[in-house]
Amino acid sequence: MFTPAEIVEKSKEFTLVSWSPQGVWNPIPIERGEGVYVYDANGKRYLDWSSQLVNVNIGHSHPHVVKAIQEQAAKLCYVEPSSTTAPRARLGELVAEVTPGKLSKTLFCNGGTDGIENAIKVARLFTGRQKILTRHRSYHGGTFAASSAGGDPRRLAIEPGIPGIVRLPDPYAYRSPAYRGRTAEEGDAIIADMIEEIVQMEGPEYCAAFLLEGYSGTSGIMQPTAVFWNRIHEICKKYNILLIVDEVMSGFGRTGEWFGIDHYPDVEVDIMVMAKGITSGYVPLGATVVSEEIAHHFDKNTLWAGLTYSSHTLAMAAGVATIEVYRDENLIDRARDMGKVLRKGLMDLAEKHPVIGEVRGTGLHHVMEIVKNRETREPMSEFNKPMSDAMKQTAKMLKDNGLSTFVRWNMIFNCPPLIITEAQIQEGLQILDMALDKLDAYYED
Repeated sequence: MFTPAEIVEKSKEFTLVSWSPQGVWNPIPIERGEGVYVYDANGKRYLDWSSQLVNVNIGHSHPHVVKAIQEQAAKLCYVEPSSTTAPRARLGELVAEVTPGKLSKTLFCNGGTDGIENAIKVARLFTGRQKILTRHRSYHGGTFAASSAGGDPRRLAIEPGIPGIVRLPDPYAYRSPAYRGRTAEEGDAIIADMIEEIVQMEGPEYCAAFLLEGYSGTSGIMQPTAVFWNRIHEICKKYNILLIVDEVMSGFGRTGEWFGIDHYPDVEVDIMVMAKGITSGYVPLGATVVSEEIAHHFDKNTLWAGLTYSSHTLAMAAGVATIEVYRDENLIDRARDMGKVLRKGLMDLAEKHPVIGEVRGTGLHHVMEIVKNRETREPMSEFNKPMSDAMKQTAKMLKDNGLSTFVRWNMIFNCPPLIITEAQIQEGLQILDMALDKLDAYYED
């Protein structure tokens, strides 16, 4: 239909790209995907080192999911959400099976940001309170309320945003002053005490819910110890505050467990939001899953939420097939095992390259934080500011050498599909090694 150059030209002329000035957008025209690779319209192959936006967990073009979508499309593509379908019934049942604790009933929507919006609504409707407590370094989506809830700097342009958002300090052991001279556990205890003080000052009777990522994502994969999460659980119980866990990125095996919060088995979740890995991006889908108690509340009270494409029929079929793939191919265990291979490789790179200040993560969910100096920990690019030339050059070099990944501020993300092999991990590490050789020139002794 179009040449590769025409695809880019017409995309720039007739479409808008998100989160960017339009004039600097220079996209790669991607034509197809297979397994852990994507191919552009010129035939160049890229190793998908970030699972696109950390969502293509089962890899590209998995035949089981493609077949399920095709078969459903041949029967029924869409029905309005007050009706139901067999795939909707089955997906709701599957979600209840894989989620932890007393989570039991799901509102299906279009994506993660919709799921967050619904979670905020549900928490406020159920509790009669308004305040939502969130971390500064967090991301919960791009729509108005979800952007307001997130601490990501992309919220700044639309502020003041929705009312009732309360910011909390981050359990960020690598940079927070609360951790200086202390263990991670000691610092986490201090951060949790600070959070409880904030709750007291905000008035617990006005606080509907905490909204926290089960395992930190695009803000830097900063993850606390169990000390932090157990204290959050205690605070929720003490003040009768709900816990909303955002598993949009960390869900469906990404961290070597079904969900990031599963690393903390003593924590009780009231509402969970998921998307991305629920269909691995094959069809847009998000979900807000609630506990039995919250579900019963809406037996007699109206749930003021809904969209034209809620419980979209093709998405339901894709979700069922995707969860079947996770189970049939043991991808949760595989992510845990391959995560150990990935982490070892990243740690070996850290031994070689002084610009790597810290490697963080678990499973196939890791980040390298790049610094100008390990002693001062000065970042190679500042949080909340445009990416530095050094990091821009690194991102370009990785892409030029066939590695497609997520580079943000001073961080390089390492989140490949759960189906990745050890040989493919080594392929990615070799490309990283070459780019880091160049980046080391910016290190300041």
